[in-house]
Amino acid sequence: MAATENGATIPAIARDGYAGDVTPQDAFDAWQAGNVVLVDIRTDAEREWVGLVPNAAVVPWKQWPGMTMNPNFDAQIQALFKAGEGRPLVMLCRSGIRSIASAKRATELGVTAYNILEGFEGDPNAEAKRSTRGGWKFRGLPWKQN
Repeated sequence: MAATENGATIPAIARDGYAGDVTPQDAFDAWQAGNVVLVDIRTDAEREWVGLVPNAAVVPWKQWPGMTMNPNFDAQIQALFKAGEGRPLVMLCRSGIRSIASAKRATELGVTAYNILEGFEGDPNAEAKRSTRGGWKFRGLPWKQN
């Protein structure tokens, strides 16, 4: 259990380099309680084609095509943290890998940031299909597709 700056707690597995890992359900619960800011760091293409979390903040870690770094990531994260009045950020990517890197970078910028385990789609199954073995969608948390 980790305490946030606003005194709330979020169940997290402590990690070096960032605040820790949280389950999709715990991230959702903390977000709904107003204790954290949910940040979707996936590309615009991923959100458009695969689905998105309504009302999540959007700050891409990388950009499509080419998966180049978002040159505005640092400034966008700092602005979001300030706008969120210092509430911790919980980072969501496809599988929970890029969100670790983004949480580490946010931490370097002085922002409290967590990684959401399993990401939006989770790991692929034996048939290389996602959303069947974990992730935001698999856990039945709110999302929509355009």
